[in-house]
Amino acid sequence: MANNKPHILVLPFPAQGHINPALEFSKCLASHGLKVTIILTSRASKSAQIPSNSSIYVETISDGSEEGKEPESIEDFFKQFNAAVSQNLAKFIQEQRATCPAKVLVYDSIIPCALDVAHQEGLLGASFFTQASGVCAIYYHIHQGLIKYPYEDSELFLPSMTPLEVNDLPCFSFIPDTNNTVVRLLADQFSNLEAADWIFINTFDKLENEVLNWMVSRWPFKTVGPTFSLIYPGKKLMTEKNHKINLFELNYEASMKWLDSRETGSVVYVSFGSVANVKEQQMEELAQGLISSNCYFLWVVRSSEEHKLPQNFTSMASEKGLVVNWCPQTEVLTHRAVACFMTHSGWNSTLEALSSGVPLIAMPQLVDQMTNAKFIEDVFRVGLRAKTDENGLVRREEIETCIKQVIQGEKGKKLMESAGKWKELAKEAVDKGGSSATNVEIFVSKLLNL
Repeated sequence: MANNKPHILVLPFPAQGHINPALEFSKCLASHGLKVTIILTSRASKSAQIPSNSSIYVETISDGSEEGKEPESIEDFFKQFNAAVSQNLAKFIQEQRATCPAKVLVYDSIIPCALDVAHQEGLLGASFFTQASGVCAIYYHIHQGLIKYPYEDSELFLPSMTPLEVNDLPCFSFIPDTNNTVVRLLADQFSNLEAADWIFINTFDKLENEVLNWMVSRWPFKTVGPTFSLIYPGKKLMTEKNHKINLFELNYEASMKWLDSRETGSVVYVSFGSVANVKEQQMEELAQGLISSNCYFLWVVRSSEEHKLPQNFTSMASEKGLVVNWCPQTEVLTHRAVACFMTHSGWNSTLEALSSGVPLIAMPQLVDQMTNAKFIEDVFRVGLRAKTDENGLVRREEIETCIKQVIQGEKGKKLMESAGKWKELAKEAVDKGGSSATNVEIFVSKLLNL
Protein backbone atom coordinates (compact mmCIF):
# COMPACT_ATOMS: atom_id res chain seq x y z
CA MET A 1 0.00 0.00 0.00
CA ALA A 2 1.15 3.48 -0.75
CA ASN A 3 2.21 5.65 2.15
CA ASN A 4 0.11 8.59 0.95
CA LYS A 5 -3.13 6.84 1.91
CA PRO A 6 -4.56 8.01 5.23
CA HIS A 7 -3.53 5.50 7.90
CA ILE A 8 -6.17 4.33 10.40
CA LEU A 9 -5.47 2.26 13.52
CA VAL A 10 -8.23 0.01 14.87
CA LEU A 11 -8.09 -1.35 18.45
CA PRO A 12 -10.73 -3.97 19.37
CA PHE A 13 -11.24 -5.46 22.81
CA PRO A 14 -9.60 -8.95 22.78
CA ALA A 15 -12.74 -11.12 22.53
CA GLN A 16 -14.20 -12.83 19.45
CA GLY A 17 -17.44 -10.82 19.60
CA HIS A 18 -15.50 -7.54 19.61
CA ILE A 19 -12.65 -8.40 17.22
CA ASN A 20 -14.75 -9.41 14.22
CA PRO A 21 -17.04 -6.36 13.97
CA ALA A 22 -13.88 -4.23 14.18
CA LEU A 23 -12.18 -6.38 11.53
CA GLU A 24 -15.18 -6.12 9.21
CA PHE A 25 -15.35 -2.34 9.67
CA SER A 26 -11.59 -2.19 9.00
CA LYS A 27 -11.95 -4.12 5.74
CA CYS A 28 -14.70 -1.77 4.64
CA LEU A 29 -12.44 1.24 5.30
CA ALA A 30 -9.59 -0.44 3.39
CA SER A 31 -11.91 -1.10 0.44
CA HIS A 32 -12.51 2.68 0.31
CA GLY A 33 -8.81 3.40 -0.15
CA LEU A 34 -7.51 3.80 3.40
CA LYS A 35 -4.54 2.03 4.93
CA VAL A 36 -5.83 0.17 7.99
CA THR A 37 -3.89 -1.55 10.76
CA ILE A 38 -5.87 -3.60 13.27
CA ILE A 39 -4.09 -3.89 16.62
CA LEU A 40 -4.61 -7.11 18.55
CA THR A 41 -3.45 -7.36 22.14
CA SER A 42 -1.19 -10.25 23.07
CA ARG A 43 -3.94 -12.26 24.80
CA ALA A 44 -5.98 -12.47 21.59
CA SER A 45 -2.99 -12.70 19.27
CA LYS A 46 -1.83 -15.98 20.84
CA SER A 47 -4.88 -17.93 19.66
CA ALA A 48 -6.09 -15.85 16.70
CA GLN A 49 -6.29 -17.49 13.28
CA ILE A 50 -5.71 -14.51 11.02
CA PRO A 51 -6.97 -14.55 7.38
CA SER A 52 -4.01 -14.77 5.02
CA ASN A 53 -5.51 -12.73 2.17
CA SER A 54 -6.59 -9.79 4.30
CA SER A 55 -6.61 -6.28 2.87
CA ILE A 56 -5.51 -4.87 6.22
CA TYR A 57 -2.41 -5.06 8.37
CA VAL A 58 -2.48 -6.88 11.71
CA GLU A 59 -0.09 -5.91 14.52
CA THR A 60 0.20 -6.90 18.18
CA ILE A 61 0.81 -4.89 21.33
CA SER A 62 1.27 -6.27 24.84
CA ASP A 63 -1.65 -6.24 27.27
CA GLY A 64 0.54 -7.59 30.07
CA SER A 65 -0.86 -11.14 29.83
CA GLU A 66 2.44 -12.68 28.72
CA GLU A 67 4.14 -11.74 31.97
CA GLY A 68 2.94 -15.06 33.37
CA LYS A 69 1.25 -13.85 36.53
CA GLU A 70 -2.53 -14.14 36.29
CA PRO A 71 -4.45 -11.28 37.97
CA GLU A 72 -6.07 -12.29 41.26
CA SER A 73 -9.43 -10.70 40.46
CA ILE A 74 -11.38 -9.38 37.50
CA GLU A 75 -10.70 -5.87 38.82
CA ASP A 76 -6.95 -6.55 38.79
CA PHE A 77 -7.28 -7.95 35.25
CA PHE A 78 -8.76 -4.73 33.89
CA LYS A 79 -6.33 -2.54 35.81
CA GLN A 80 -3.42 -4.47 34.30
CA PHE A 81 -5.04 -4.50 30.87
CA ASN A 82 -5.74 -0.74 30.77
CA ALA A 83 -2.31 0.21 32.10
CA ALA A 84 -0.44 -2.06 29.66
CA VAL A 85 -2.59 -1.13 26.65
CA SER A 86 -2.30 2.63 27.33
CA GLN A 87 1.50 2.43 27.59
CA ASN A 88 2.06 0.09 24.65
CA LEU A 89 -0.48 1.75 22.37
CA ALA A 90 1.32 5.08 22.84
CA LYS A 91 4.64 3.40 22.06
CA PHE A 92 3.16 1.76 18.93
CA ILE A 93 1.79 5.08 17.64
CA GLN A 94 5.17 6.73 18.20
CA GLU A 95 6.98 3.94 16.32
CA GLN A 96 4.54 4.13 13.40
CA ARG A 97 5.07 7.88 13.16
CA ALA A 98 8.51 7.45 11.63
CA THR A 99 7.32 5.36 8.68
CA CYS A 100 3.57 5.75 8.20
CA PRO A 101 1.94 8.07 10.73
CA ALA A 102 -1.66 7.31 11.63
CA LYS A 103 -4.38 9.98 11.58
CA VAL A 104 -7.18 8.25 13.50
CA LEU A 105 -7.58 5.59 16.15
CA VAL A 106 -10.84 3.64 16.04
CA TYR A 107 -11.08 2.05 19.48
CA ASP A 108 -13.53 -0.32 21.15
CA SER A 109 -15.87 1.73 23.31
CA ILE A 110 -15.05 -0.39 26.38
CA ILE A 111 -11.42 0.80 26.20
CA PRO A 112 -12.06 4.55 26.73
CA CYS A 113 -8.47 5.09 27.92
CA ALA A 114 -7.47 4.56 24.26
CA LEU A 115 -9.15 7.87 23.35
CA ASP A 116 -6.93 9.70 25.86
CA VAL A 117 -3.84 8.05 24.34
CA ALA A 118 -4.93 8.95 20.79
CA HIS A 119 -5.41 12.63 21.66
CA GLN A 120 -2.12 12.79 23.61
CA GLU A 121 -0.34 11.42 20.54
CA GLY A 122 -2.03 13.86 18.16
CA LEU A 123 -4.54 11.43 16.61
CA LEU A 124 -8.27 11.81 16.24
CA GLY A 125 -10.36 9.22 18.10
CA ALA A 126 -13.43 7.27 16.99
CA SER A 127 -15.36 5.21 19.52
CA PHE A 128 -16.75 1.93 18.15
CA PHE A 129 -19.73 0.36 19.98
CA THR A 130 -20.32 -3.34 19.37
CA GLN A 131 -23.61 -3.76 21.27
CA ALA A 132 -27.22 -2.79 20.56
CA SER A 133 -28.28 0.83 20.96
CA GLY A 134 -30.88 -0.17 23.53
CA VAL A 135 -28.24 -1.94 25.62
CA CYS A 136 -25.92 1.07 25.37
CA ALA A 137 -28.77 3.31 26.56
CA ILE A 138 -29.09 1.12 29.67
CA TYR A 139 -25.35 1.44 30.37
CA TYR A 140 -25.63 5.21 29.98
CA HIS A 141 -28.38 5.30 32.61
CA ILE A 142 -26.20 3.21 34.93
CA HIS A 143 -23.30 5.62 34.30
CA GLN A 144 -25.54 8.56 35.22
CA GLY A 145 -26.74 6.82 38.40
CA LEU A 146 -30.32 6.70 37.05
CA ILE A 147 -30.28 2.90 37.24
CA LYS A 148 -28.70 1.32 40.31
CA TYR A 149 -26.90 -2.02 40.19
CA PRO A 150 -27.80 -4.40 41.80
CA TYR A 151 -31.13 -3.47 40.25
CA GLU A 152 -33.65 -1.97 42.65
CA ASP A 153 -36.77 -1.54 40.50
CA SER A 154 -38.88 -4.45 39.26
CA GLU A 155 -39.75 -2.60 36.03
CA LEU A 156 -37.99 0.20 34.19
CA PHE A 157 -39.31 2.76 31.71
CA LEU A 158 -36.45 4.25 29.69
CA PRO A 159 -36.79 6.87 26.94
CA SER A 160 -37.84 5.44 23.56
CA MET A 161 -37.73 1.82 24.77
CA THR A 162 -40.25 -0.89 25.54
CA PRO A 163 -40.79 -1.37 29.32
CA LEU A 164 -38.13 -3.66 30.79
CA GLU A 165 -38.39 -6.04 33.71
CA VAL A 166 -35.35 -7.01 35.79
CA ASN A 167 -34.79 -10.23 33.83
CA ASP A 168 -34.62 -8.13 30.62
CA LEU A 169 -31.66 -6.10 31.93
CA PRO A 170 -27.96 -6.97 31.47
CA CYS A 171 -27.01 -9.75 33.89
CA PHE A 172 -23.70 -9.92 35.80
CA SER A 173 -24.48 -12.52 38.46
CA PHE A 174 -22.19 -15.08 36.81
CA ILE A 175 -19.11 -12.97 37.67
CA PRO A 176 -17.45 -13.42 41.09
CA ASP A 177 -16.98 -9.68 41.51
CA THR A 178 -18.15 -7.89 44.65
CA ASN A 179 -16.93 -4.54 43.27
CA ASN A 180 -19.13 -4.72 40.14
CA THR A 181 -16.07 -4.16 37.95
CA VAL A 182 -17.74 -5.25 34.69
CA VAL A 183 -20.79 -3.07 35.35
CA ARG A 184 -18.49 -0.07 35.87
CA LEU A 185 -16.44 -1.01 32.79
CA LEU A 186 -19.55 -1.00 30.59
CA ALA A 187 -20.95 2.18 32.16
CA ASP A 188 -17.56 3.87 31.65
CA GLN A 189 -18.00 3.67 27.88
CA PHE A 190 -19.64 7.06 28.44
CA SER A 191 -16.92 8.45 30.74
CA ASN A 192 -15.17 10.55 28.06
CA LEU A 193 -17.45 10.02 25.08
CA GLU A 194 -18.09 13.74 24.58
CA ALA A 195 -14.38 14.06 23.66
CA ALA A 196 -14.58 11.49 20.83
CA ASP A 197 -14.27 12.89 17.30
CA TRP A 198 -16.61 10.21 15.89
CA ILE A 199 -18.94 7.62 17.43
CA PHE A 200 -19.87 4.48 15.48
CA ILE A 201 -22.25 1.69 16.43
CA ASN A 202 -22.78 -1.74 14.89
CA THR A 203 -26.51 -1.60 14.18
CA PHE A 204 -28.71 -0.10 11.47
CA ASP A 205 -31.12 2.80 11.59
CA LYS A 206 -34.44 1.06 10.96
CA LEU A 207 -33.73 -1.77 13.42
CA GLU A 208 -33.52 0.48 16.49
CA ASN A 209 -35.01 3.67 15.14
CA GLU A 210 -36.59 5.17 18.28
CA VAL A 211 -33.80 4.50 20.75
CA LEU A 212 -31.19 5.54 18.16
CA ASN A 213 -32.95 8.87 17.68
CA TRP A 214 -32.83 9.36 21.44
CA MET A 215 -29.10 8.48 21.54
CA VAL A 216 -28.33 10.78 18.59
CA SER A 217 -30.07 13.65 20.39
CA ARG A 218 -27.24 13.41 22.97
CA TRP A 219 -24.17 12.26 20.96
CA PRO A 220 -23.40 12.07 17.24
CA PHE A 221 -23.81 8.28 16.94
CA LYS A 222 -23.45 6.94 13.38
CA THR A 223 -24.72 3.49 12.45
CA VAL A 224 -22.33 1.31 10.43
CA GLY A 225 -23.97 -2.10 10.75
CA PRO A 226 -24.35 -4.86 10.11
CA THR A 227 -20.58 -4.54 9.70
CA PHE A 228 -20.10 -8.07 8.37
CA SER A 229 -22.07 -7.22 5.21
CA LEU A 230 -20.64 -3.73 4.61
CA ILE A 231 -18.12 -4.81 1.98
CA TYR A 232 -20.32 -7.32 0.17
CA PRO A 233 -23.95 -6.16 0.33
CA GLY A 234 -26.17 -8.47 -1.69
CA LYS A 235 -23.22 -10.68 -2.66
CA LYS A 236 -22.39 -14.18 -1.52
CA LEU A 237 -20.45 -14.07 1.74
CA MET A 238 -16.76 -14.73 1.60
CA THR A 239 -15.83 -17.83 3.57
CA GLU A 240 -15.15 -17.26 7.25
CA LYS A 241 -11.76 -18.84 6.77
CA ASN A 242 -10.89 -15.79 4.70
CA HIS A 243 -12.82 -12.94 6.25
CA LYS A 244 -12.87 -13.45 10.04
CA ILE A 245 -10.29 -13.65 12.78
CA ASN A 246 -11.22 -16.80 14.69
CA LEU A 247 -10.06 -17.54 18.24
CA PHE A 248 -11.26 -21.14 17.78
CA GLU A 249 -10.45 -23.70 15.08
CA LEU A 250 -13.23 -24.03 12.49
CA ASN A 251 -14.90 -27.36 11.65
CA TYR A 252 -15.51 -25.91 8.20
CA GLU A 253 -15.87 -28.83 5.78
CA ALA A 254 -17.65 -31.07 8.31
CA SER A 255 -20.33 -28.44 9.02
CA MET A 256 -21.02 -27.42 5.45
CA LYS A 257 -20.99 -30.98 4.01
CA TRP A 258 -23.44 -32.12 6.67
CA LEU A 259 -25.77 -29.20 5.92
CA ASP A 260 -25.54 -29.87 2.17
CA SER A 261 -26.99 -33.34 2.79
CA ARG A 262 -30.10 -32.01 4.61
CA GLU A 263 -33.42 -30.87 3.20
CA THR A 264 -34.29 -27.17 2.92
CA GLY A 265 -35.55 -25.69 6.20
CA SER A 266 -34.98 -28.86 8.24
CA VAL A 267 -32.09 -27.95 10.59
CA VAL A 268 -31.97 -26.21 13.97
CA TYR A 269 -28.61 -24.44 14.33
CA VAL A 270 -27.52 -24.19 17.98
CA SER A 271 -24.67 -22.01 19.25
CA PHE A 272 -24.03 -20.12 22.48
CA GLY A 273 -21.07 -18.10 21.25
CA SER A 274 -17.46 -17.79 22.33
CA VAL A 275 -17.82 -16.88 26.02
CA ALA A 276 -20.91 -18.35 27.72
CA ASN A 277 -20.34 -21.35 30.01
CA VAL A 278 -23.57 -23.33 29.99
CA LYS A 279 -24.34 -25.30 33.17
CA GLU A 280 -24.05 -29.08 32.90
CA GLN A 281 -27.71 -29.51 33.88
CA GLN A 282 -28.73 -27.05 31.14
CA MET A 283 -26.62 -28.98 28.59
CA GLU A 284 -28.51 -32.15 29.58
CA GLU A 285 -31.89 -30.43 29.10
CA LEU A 286 -30.80 -28.95 25.80
CA ALA A 287 -29.50 -32.29 24.52
CA GLN A 288 -32.71 -34.12 25.44
CA GLY A 289 -34.89 -31.33 24.05
CA LEU A 290 -33.08 -31.43 20.70
CA ILE A 291 -33.48 -35.21 20.44
CA SER A 292 -37.16 -35.19 21.40
CA SER A 293 -37.91 -32.42 18.86
CA ASN A 294 -37.07 -35.01 16.19
CA CYS A 295 -35.49 -32.26 14.05
CA TYR A 296 -32.03 -32.26 12.54
CA PHE A 297 -29.61 -30.07 14.48
CA LEU A 298 -26.11 -28.64 14.13
CA TRP A 299 -24.80 -27.86 17.62
CA VAL A 300 -21.65 -25.86 18.34
CA VAL A 301 -20.08 -27.04 21.60
CA ARG A 302 -16.67 -25.51 22.29
CA SER A 303 -13.98 -28.05 23.27
CA SER A 304 -13.89 -26.53 26.77
CA GLU A 305 -17.63 -27.36 27.13
CA GLU A 306 -17.67 -30.87 25.63
CA HIS A 307 -17.30 -32.62 28.99
CA LYS A 308 -20.75 -31.29 29.96
CA LEU A 309 -22.53 -33.25 27.22
CA PRO A 310 -24.51 -36.31 28.38
CA GLN A 311 -22.54 -39.56 28.17
CA ASN A 312 -22.64 -41.13 24.69
CA PHE A 313 -24.67 -38.18 23.40
CA THR A 314 -22.70 -37.82 20.15
CA SER A 315 -23.32 -41.43 19.13
CA MET A 316 -26.89 -41.29 20.46
CA ALA A 317 -27.66 -38.26 18.32
CA SER A 318 -25.67 -39.27 15.23
CA GLU A 319 -28.77 -39.95 13.11
CA LYS A 320 -30.23 -36.50 13.71
CA GLY A 321 -27.42 -34.21 14.80
CA LEU A 322 -23.86 -33.07 14.31
CA VAL A 323 -21.82 -31.62 17.17
CA VAL A 324 -18.82 -29.43 16.23
CA ASN A 325 -16.42 -27.27 18.26
CA TRP A 326 -16.79 -24.19 16.04
CA CYS A 327 -18.27 -23.45 12.64
CA PRO A 328 -18.56 -20.70 10.00
CA GLN A 329 -21.67 -19.07 11.42
CA THR A 330 -22.40 -16.50 8.72
CA GLU A 331 -22.34 -19.24 6.08
CA VAL A 332 -24.35 -21.65 8.21
CA LEU A 333 -27.10 -19.05 8.70
CA THR A 334 -27.41 -18.41 4.97
CA HIS A 335 -27.54 -22.14 4.15
CA ARG A 336 -30.88 -23.29 2.70
CA ALA A 337 -31.09 -26.18 5.23
CA VAL A 338 -31.20 -23.94 8.33
CA ALA A 339 -34.73 -23.32 9.63
CA CYS A 340 -33.97 -21.51 12.89
CA PHE A 341 -31.16 -20.46 15.20
CA MET A 342 -31.15 -21.39 18.89
CA THR A 343 -28.83 -18.73 20.29
CA HIS A 344 -27.40 -17.11 23.40
CA SER A 345 -28.58 -13.83 21.82
CA GLY A 346 -25.18 -12.19 21.50
CA TRP A 347 -25.47 -9.03 19.41
CA ASN A 348 -23.31 -10.29 16.52
CA SER A 349 -25.31 -13.52 16.32
CA THR A 350 -28.57 -11.56 16.44
CA LEU A 351 -27.47 -9.26 13.61
CA GLU A 352 -26.24 -12.21 11.52
CA ALA A 353 -29.57 -14.00 11.93
CA LEU A 354 -31.57 -10.86 11.09
CA SER A 355 -29.43 -10.25 8.00
CA SER A 356 -29.93 -13.87 6.90
CA GLY A 357 -33.70 -13.89 7.47
CA VAL A 358 -33.50 -16.70 10.06
CA PRO A 359 -35.93 -16.85 13.04
CA LEU A 360 -34.43 -17.23 16.51
CA ILE A 361 -34.98 -19.14 19.73
CA ALA A 362 -33.35 -17.02 22.41
CA MET A 363 -31.66 -18.64 25.42
CA PRO A 364 -29.70 -15.71 26.90
CA GLN A 365 -26.88 -16.53 29.30
CA LEU A 366 -25.20 -13.33 30.48
CA VAL A 367 -24.64 -9.55 30.21
CA ASP A 368 -26.46 -7.89 27.26
CA GLN A 369 -27.95 -11.15 25.99
CA MET A 370 -30.96 -10.77 28.32
CA THR A 371 -31.88 -7.44 26.72
CA ASN A 372 -31.22 -8.70 23.19
CA ALA A 373 -33.56 -11.65 23.87
CA LYS A 374 -36.28 -9.20 24.94
CA PHE A 375 -35.80 -7.27 21.68
CA ILE A 376 -35.79 -10.49 19.61
CA GLU A 377 -39.22 -11.52 20.94
CA ASP A 378 -41.07 -8.29 21.69
CA VAL A 379 -39.48 -5.55 19.56
CA PHE A 380 -38.03 -7.15 16.42
CA ARG A 381 -40.65 -9.95 16.64
CA VAL A 382 -38.30 -12.39 14.97
CA GLY A 383 -38.12 -15.18 17.55
CA LEU A 384 -39.18 -16.74 20.83
CA ARG A 385 -37.49 -16.35 24.20
CA ALA A 386 -37.36 -19.76 25.87
CA LYS A 387 -38.94 -19.68 29.34
CA THR A 388 -36.88 -20.66 32.37
CA ASP A 389 -38.10 -22.50 35.48
CA GLU A 390 -37.65 -21.36 39.10
CA ASN A 391 -34.01 -22.55 38.97
CA GLY A 392 -33.20 -20.54 35.86
CA LEU A 393 -33.13 -23.63 33.61
CA VAL A 394 -34.81 -24.00 30.24
CA ARG A 395 -36.32 -27.46 30.45
CA ARG A 396 -36.32 -30.03 27.62
CA GLU A 397 -40.09 -29.72 27.13
CA GLU A 398 -39.77 -25.95 26.60
CA ILE A 399 -36.92 -26.47 24.12
CA GLU A 400 -38.96 -29.00 22.15
CA THR A 401 -42.04 -26.73 22.19
CA CYS A 402 -40.06 -23.68 20.97
CA ILE A 403 -38.47 -25.63 18.12
CA LYS A 404 -41.81 -27.02 16.96
CA GLN A 405 -43.48 -23.59 17.19
CA VAL A 406 -40.78 -21.91 15.10
CA ILE A 407 -40.39 -24.66 12.49
CA GLN A 408 -43.90 -26.09 12.20
CA GLY A 409 -46.50 -23.74 13.72
CA GLU A 410 -48.48 -20.71 12.59
CA LYS A 411 -46.28 -18.64 14.90
CA GLY A 412 -43.30 -19.80 12.83
CA LYS A 413 -44.81 -18.41 9.62
CA LYS A 414 -45.19 -14.97 11.21
CA LEU A 415 -41.63 -15.10 12.51
CA MET A 416 -40.38 -16.03 9.04
CA GLU A 417 -42.24 -13.06 7.54
CA SER A 418 -40.70 -10.74 10.11
CA ALA A 419 -37.25 -12.26 9.54
CA GLY A 420 -37.63 -11.69 5.81
CA LYS A 421 -38.51 -8.03 6.42
CA TRP A 422 -35.39 -7.45 8.56
CA LYS A 423 -33.22 -9.21 5.98
CA GLU A 424 -34.32 -6.69 3.35
CA LEU A 425 -33.89 -3.69 5.68
CA ALA A 426 -30.42 -4.84 6.76
CA LYS A 427 -29.41 -5.15 3.10
CA GLU A 428 -30.89 -1.72 2.35
CA ALA A 429 -28.73 -0.17 5.13
CA VAL A 430 -25.44 -1.43 3.64
CA ASP A 431 -26.34 -0.97 -0.05
CA LYS A 432 -25.15 2.17 -1.81
CA GLY A 433 -27.20 5.09 -0.52
CA GLY A 434 -28.24 3.18 2.60
CA SER A 435 -27.79 4.70 6.05
CA SER A 436 -24.78 2.63 7.15
CA ALA A 437 -23.04 2.77 3.76
CA THR A 438 -23.51 6.55 3.63
CA ASN A 439 -22.12 7.04 7.16
CA VAL A 440 -18.97 5.11 6.16
CA GLU A 441 -18.58 7.14 2.95
CA ILE A 442 -18.86 10.44 4.84
CA PHE A 443 -16.22 9.27 7.36
CA VAL A 444 -13.84 8.16 4.59
CA SER A 445 -14.36 11.40 2.67
CA LYS A 446 -13.41 13.44 5.75
CA LEU A 447 -10.27 11.35 6.28
CA LEU A 448 -9.20 11.69 2.66
CA ASN A 449 -9.46 15.47 3.03
CA LEU A 450 -7.64 15.79 6.37
